[in-house]
Amino acid sequence: MRPLTEHDIRASFINCSKGEAKRAGLPQDLAAQPWDDLDFLGWRDPGAPERAYLIAERDDGSLAGLALRVTSGAARGFTSRSMCSLCLTTHTSGGVALMTARRTGESGRQGNSVGQYLCADLACSLYLRGRKEAAGGGVVEESLTLADKLARTRVNLRAFLDKVAA
Repeated sequence: MRPLTEHDIRASFINCSKGEAKRAGLPQDLAAQPWDDLDFLGWRDPGAPERAYLIAERDDGSLAGLALRVTSGAARGFTSRSMCSLCLTTHTSGGVALMTARRTGESGRQGNSVGQYLCADLACSLYLRGRKEAAGGGVVEESLTLADKLARTRVNLRAFLDKVAA
């Protein structure tokens, strides 16, 4: 992913108002992000943990940003495993969270949203590349190459963005 500026991020949101985008808490370390290893930029709002954000490049090079709500669930036992629907990394103990995005347009104004189970820290790209370890879980052992896994993750991400924008 190409490095993003605060302006790029705030201008990219497709499912929230300009005021909401302006108030979004951004990551403090934008310059230090491992841009070459990211398929998308994702983070939890440091001031509001129930909010998360995801910025992805579309096929045409434009950016699509999503404001997400993180659903807090009951604490699960350590042996309970969940899988991220984007990167297929398995986690234990709250490493996956249901995140919902308000749909765009009239549907979103009526309160309709789309939900996905995602890595709670939105670090899918780093898990796939082995730059970060999932607590008690990990990337599912497969015969696919890293390039194939990354391509699948991008397809899953595109499908999520398309559902929100539909």
